[in-house]
Amino acid sequence: MYNVKSCKADEFINHEEILETLDYAQANKNNRALIEQLIDKAALCKGLTHREAALLLCCDQPDLINRIYHLAKEMKKKFYGNRIVMFAPLYLSNYCVNGCIYCPYHAKNHHISRKKLTQDEIRKEVVALQDMGHKRLALEMGEHPHINTMEYLLESIRTIYDIHHKNGAIRRVNVNIAATTVENYRKLKDAGIGTYILFQETYNKENYERLHPAGPKSNYAYHTEAMDRAMQGGIDDVGCGVLFGLTSYRYDLVGLLMHAEHLEAAFGVGPHTISVPRIRPADDINPQDFPNAVPDDMFCHIVAVIRLAVPYTGMIVSTRESKATREKVLEIGISQISGASSTSVGGYSEADGEEDTAQFDTNDKRTLDEVVSWLMKRGFVPSFCTACYRAGRTGDRFMALVKAGQIGNCCSPNALMTLKEYLMDYASESTRREGEKMIEEEMQKIPNPKVREIAMLHLKQMEECQRDFRF
Repeated sequence: MYNVKSCKADEFINHEEILETLDYAQANKNNRALIEQLIDKAALCKGLTHREAALLLCCDQPDLINRIYHLAKEMKKKFYGNRIVMFAPLYLSNYCVNGCIYCPYHAKNHHISRKKLTQDEIRKEVVALQDMGHKRLALEMGEHPHINTMEYLLESIRTIYDIHHKNGAIRRVNVNIAATTVENYRKLKDAGIGTYILFQETYNKENYERLHPAGPKSNYAYHTEAMDRAMQGGIDDVGCGVLFGLTSYRYDLVGLLMHAEHLEAAFGVGPHTISVPRIRPADDINPQDFPNAVPDDMFCHIVAVIRLAVPYTGMIVSTRESKATREKVLEIGISQISGASSTSVGGYSEADGEEDTAQFDTNDKRTLDEVVSWLMKRGFVPSFCTACYRAGRTGDRFMALVKAGQIGNCCSPNALMTLKEYLMDYASESTRREGEKMIEEEMQKIPNPKVREIAMLHLKQMEECQRDFRF
């Protein structure tokens, strides 16, 4: 039976509940009064249930879809302002024992180049990322118990945090690795990671098991319950997501929101972030082999509905998506994006870059400077901030900050100060001019005059080569 507080995967992600929810949404898709009522409810910024969100996703009336988009844009602006947090993935190893049929890292792929970075190679990668201006990384590696060990990962995290090159430093390492034990999550917490990220891929158990025919990841329950173990291990910032295109997007959206509801009910805080990747071409992977592809218009609809359902949660879109698609979803819900990403092992340092180690093809291939400039032209503040992690504002403490509407007095000045760092140390001349103008204008919008005064003082101190100010 469905039980949102249960620790068992098939109870908090209950197949029968999802099917009933989809039937409910289909039966009411033309119930205009009910849909309008749900839009009005969403406007209260208290979120929506998975069943209510499923109905909004099923809505196909253009004027109501426009209302959903408009409200999503307003809610994103209310809670996250015009900041867009920047990050980059760093692939440590593509050795993997799993059999995932949508990923070129699968164990039966014998023609992909396999590589695991040494600590010296990690240093080269990190220096290259620092020279771009990145401050926040998401570590990625395949699942291989004998090659990609927890000890290797912990050593790699220590290496990354220890690298200071010119004015560069990686201030926060997020981790996207396979499901593991409570003990290992405690080790990751002690190592100072930010968010633990794990994509469910699909919540449909039958399809999940078909897509994962071999390896540790084939255990649906162990994988689905990973966030519970992470929370038990002390990691209160977790990031969820599905790989849209593997199963019906309606099914997976409902499962994703049920997972968020479960974490909120069981641990008092939902996911810190939700990612919305779509399947992409890769070494031996053809997206056309997967019949559940999500078209662009529906992808935007999904993003908008998630924003209404979980208004306080950060949302991530990567360079899997094109510039045009990213531009659309930034307006209606996305709060974090990657920039100048490589999905290859050793893909950032010139000597080590190997395209045939890539996990998937990127779509947006612009440099970080080009992405930063593009964001500012669109009215967004590129943020390299990591202050909340370092100040202990994680989990329910971060959510309390967002819900209290203090983004303008905390996150906004932090974003502007980290943007100033980027402009001084890494930006092109044209991007620097754009950014200085934006900082001058945005500083005047900080609500608290004392915070504004302190932030402006820090900006002057940066001109004297001081760095890393934060609220």
